[in-house]
Amino acid sequence: MSLKKRYFKSDMKFFSSAAIALIIASTTALSGCQTSTVLNGGYVADQQSLNLVPEGSSREQVLLSLGTPSTTATFDGEVFYYISQRRTRAVAFQKLKVVDQSVLAIYFDKDGVVSRRANYTLQDGKVFDTIGRVTPTGGKELTFLQQMLSGGSAASAARSLFGGGAGGTPQNPSSLR
Repeated sequence: MSLKKRYFKSDMKFFSSAAIALIIASTTALSGCQTSTVLNGGYVADQQSLNLVPEGSSREQVLLSLGTPSTTATFDGEVFYYISQRRTRAVAFQKLKVVDQSVLAIYFDKDGVVSRRANYTLQDGKVFDTIGRVTPTGGKELTFLQQMLSGGSAASAARSLFGGGAGGTPQNPSSLR
């Protein structure tokens, strides 16, 4: 005797409704991941502003027309750099990727007059890091667990929190001075 499962109209309607709901939920969830963020930063020079600072212009005229530069250099004469970048990322948790960069360089001679202008892009060199999020410092930064194991400040704070800091360990005599 063979047992055969029978599907009724109500069962089929439930399965088709569940399948449609699953498809809608998955496409909504996947479309939420595709945020594609575009961030523009820095100074974007337009042609009208560039026309106001031809070769032979003074430093003050450059500052009035283009504004304060992103950075300056003073090695072999003064140079104003106006930097702009366009960075993108496909989803919110990814690292930003530089897709376009423009560095407008205004070179001055020893008298403070514009000697030449140059516009550098990504094809001319490497990416200019405008946002450095790491400040180099001396020493070593320890995690909470490393501090606990080494007896650092987190360990002493934990001992004092749990009542083990009062007279529990002998102190260093040199630290008492």
